[in-house]
Amino acid sequence: MTNPAQTIQPAMELRGVSVNFGSVRALQDIDIKVYPGEVHCLLGDNGAGKSTLIKVLSGVHRPSKGEIFVDGRQVAFRSPRDAQDLGVATVFQDLGMISLMSITRNFFLGREPTRSRLPFSRFDKERANTIARQAMADIGIDVRDPTQAVGTLSGGERQSVAIARAVHFGAKVLILDEPTSALGVHQAAMVLKFIIEARMRGLAVIFISHNIHHAYPVGDTFTLLNRGRNRGTYAKSEISRDEVISIMSGGEDLKAVEAEIAGLLAQIGNRPSAAP
Repeated sequence: MTNPAQTIQPAMELRGVSVNFGSVRALQDIDIKVYPGEVHCLLGDNGAGKSTLIKVLSGVHRPSKGEIFVDGRQVAFRSPRDAQDLGVATVFQDLGMISLMSITRNFFLGREPTRSRLPFSRFDKERANTIARQAMADIGIDVRDPTQAVGTLSGGERQSVAIARAVHFGAKVLILDEPTSALGVHQAAMVLKFIIEARMRGLAVIFISHNIHHAYPVGDTFTLLNRGRNRGTYAKSEISRDEVISIMSGGEDLKAVEAEIAGLLAQIGNRPSAAP
C-alpha cells in the first residue's frame, strides 16, 4: 500500500514492471513510487530481485513489460546515460572509482573543468580541487586533501565521495546499491548520515539493501521484495522492524524450516547411544 500522506508528484515511478530472461521471470508486476525528500528502501534477501530492479532503475536493463516515469513523464531508458541525463544517479557497489587517481579526479571522471588558452585547453586542477572539496563539505564530508589517492580512503569515505559526486552533478533520484555492505559499524553510520543529508536536500533516495538494521533507521518507506514480487510497500509507521524481517525471510517458509530442524534434532536425540 502507498502512503496516503504523499500528495506531491513522484520523482520516479514504476508501473507493472516485469523482466524476463528467457523462461525466467526475474521481476513480476512491480509498482513503486519514490518521492522527493524521501528515503525509499527496497529490501529483500539474496535472489529477491534487487539486482535486476536496480538495473532497470539505472537504465542497464529495459523492462519486458511495464512503464517507467520520471517527474511524471514516461521514459524509456536505452542506456545508463539516458537515466543520468534525467537526473537518475546510481551508486553501485563497486563505486566506479580508480584507486590510484585522486579524490578530485574521481569526483569529476570525464566532466573536469578546463582552462583554455587557444588553441589549447587543460585541466584546471585548482578549480577542480576547490569544487570537489566544497561539494563534499556541503553534505558534511570533511576532505583533508582532495589530491590524495581515493584508494587511501576507507570504504565509507569512498561511498561518501560517490554520493557527493551524484548530488553535485544534479541528481534528483539517488539510487544506492547496498551502500553499507561490508562496512564496519562506524563506516556504515557515516554513510547513513550522508543518506539523510541527501534526503534533506530534497533528493528522492532509493536505498537497496538486504540489511534491515541499516535501512530501518533512515527509511521512510519500505518495499519488500521476495522472489521477484512486491510483497508490499509500507510507510514506517505501518510496519515494525520485526515484521519487515518476517516478510523478507518468507515468514511461513522459515517456520516450516525451523519445524523440520526441530524434528531432525528430536530424532537424533532419541537414537540409542553407540556401544562403548
